[in-house]
Amino acid sequence: MMWRPSLLLLMLLLRRGAQGKPSPDAGPHGQGRVHQAAPLSEAPHDDAHGNFQYDHEAFLGREVAKEFDQLSPEESRARLGRIVDRMDRAGDGDGWVSLAELRAWIAHTQQRHIRDSVSAAWNTYDTDRDGRVGWEELRNATYGHYAPGEEFHDVEDAETYKKMLARDERRFRVADQDGDSMATREELTAFLHPEEFPHMRDIVIAETLEDLDKNKDGYVQVDEYIADLYSAEPGEEEPAWVQTEREQFRDFRDLNKDGRLDGSEVGHWVLPPAQDQPLVEANHLLHESDTDKDGRLSKAEILSNWNMFVGSQATNYGEDLTRHHDEL
Repeated sequence: MMWRPSLLLLMLLLRRGAQGKPSPDAGPHGQGRVHQAAPLSEAPHDDAHGNFQYDHEAFLGREVAKEFDQLSPEESRARLGRIVDRMDRAGDGDGWVSLAELRAWIAHTQQRHIRDSVSAAWNTYDTDRDGRVGWEELRNATYGHYAPGEEFHDVEDAETYKKMLARDERRFRVADQDGDSMATREELTAFLHPEEFPHMRDIVIAETLEDLDKNKDGYVQVDEYIADLYSAEPGEEEPAWVQTEREQFRDFRDLNKDGRLDGSEVGHWVLPPAQDQPLVEANHLLHESDTDKDGRLSKAEILSNWNMFVGSQATNYGEDLTRHHDEL
């Protein structure tokens, strides 16, 4: 399940009309709010049988891994060499690939789809083409142009829109880490995908609390939790799955057993602690490739074990043979 995205992100996904205002009911009601990190690969981690598909997709990302599978072994190794140079340049540039540099690369490739979605929408919001997105650009492209004091005078539910606008502005200010009211690509990515950025954690929690806390006491009661998932018709008996959700709230969400969720418990629910998957994979690749056991990788060490890092026509054919043999 994924945490509920921002209103602006929903509009990007729906590709609404250029200046059409968002619906105040745009949120995907009833969907899960929990953000779980996606696995690095859906392939089995089966190095023992010579199947390195998991490592390829973890190291390159799934789409790029497919591209490498179509390359000759020579071209695949050459491209891997260029990646090694990039990893080192992005770090300390000392000629070696450290564990931290390898982890950073894997994390970078796994977020490529997020950066691509931001790049696809960039020109919609960077209206003056200066390479940054100001709050006013974002606001005007999303909600339309209004003179000061006349915001939403032409819509029926003006107060709802004003609250939506204030909420988006608050999130923008948190994403704008240097406080210049201009978002870089990284800052706009944090605005659109706050669940991916540690410094946005508090805003994710605050927005979730605001959505669920209908009586405005600063907590999420069990009935407020259920109301976000299910709305009963008059006379309708509560389904069994709703009873299960009440038990989940009692047994797993309400950590201090006071019958309600505070901000800390909401955070534990929607942004649960997770294993650092890029670090685990980086440790694995380093362990398997560090022939001199000095805790770092030279370019030669990586290229000598290249088929664990990347695929090619040859390795793809070999993995197909292995799967065929296992099936027999």
